Amino acid sequence: MSTFPASRTDSTAWRPTASLEILKLRARLLGRIRDWFAERGVLEVETPALSRFAATDPNIESLEVAGGGWLHTSPEFPMKRLLAAGCEDIYQFARVFRKGESGRRHNPEFTLLEWYRVGMGYQDLMDDVLDLCIAAGAGLRDWKTPRKLTYAQAMASVGVDSGRDSSPELAARLDAAGVDWPRSVKDDREALLDLILSTLVEPSFDPAQPTFVYDFPPAQAALATIRPDPVPVAERFELFLGGMELANGFGELTNASEQRQRFEQDCRRRAERGQPDIPADEFLLAALEHGLPACSGVALGFDRLVMVISGAPDLASALAFPSGRA
Repeated sequence: MSTFPASRTDSTAWRPTASLEILKLRARLLGRIRDWFAERGVLEVETPALSRFAATDPNIESLEVAGGGWLHTSPEFPMKRLLAAGCEDIYQFARVFRKGESGRRHNPEFTLLEWYRVGMGYQDLMDDVLDLCIAAGAGLRDWKTPRKLTYAQAMASVGVDSGRDSSPELAARLDAAGVDWPRSVKDDREALLDLILSTLVEPSFDPAQPTFVYDFPPAQAALATIRPDPVPVAERFELFLGGMELANGFGELTNASEQRQRFEQDCRRRAERGQPDIPADEFLLAALEHGLPACSGVALGFDRLVMVISGAPDLASALAFPSGRA
């Protein structure tokens, strides 16, 4: 594999962490994905990275900018405003920012590929995601025969009843598996379920086979609509591949009053955890009041897709300059 020219100094920190081959691969993937959307009549859009509002989600921390405002964690809210204003199918490559996210698969600044399909259900959007990844060049075993599990089935595979197990039972399951987890969340059932999904369920998936987990519990709906089945579920899915989460999609919530209630619930959970208070995005709420068409949307980690396709060992190897060299 060819590399950039050797440094003339003792320090190499100025150099990119990605090889020239991977940087060229990134460029090719951008072109292939744009072609895929163009063939389907999906409009590319751009929205601001700097926002008056931040993410209320207690699992995500926004980066505040000196002088006011936040760098966005996702382009979701302004893209939904475009949909409410009359845009149809849209997509965006967005640079996004999340405080405190660093590691082998994380960087505080990364690229999200986010798109919305008007009139498409979230089940069909799963197929859309798979088609896009195949077109991008992820020629891995079983790409055309993905595994699909409900959230309840996925949790049951590691001996957890996601609908009934109490917080102490979930904590005991983590202890039995030898997981080192923060005791500050011992009474937070949803946080414990998240930990079980990431530390026990996700590692059990075949890293070479796309695996969709769908129909999440209502408490983990995020911005998804809740379907009033005999046992209600959130129309949400996640795609796992290469040993990690690659995409997160929703049958989108369109009800403004319910969205406001969820923002308020997020703020209560943030207060319980001692996190900063975040104001709700009133622009999004106004757009929902105006009317968001029935749609489904998904955010896919583009840098992680580069990792999967290139075989890069970590996210830094898929980026020119991760946070330590930015």
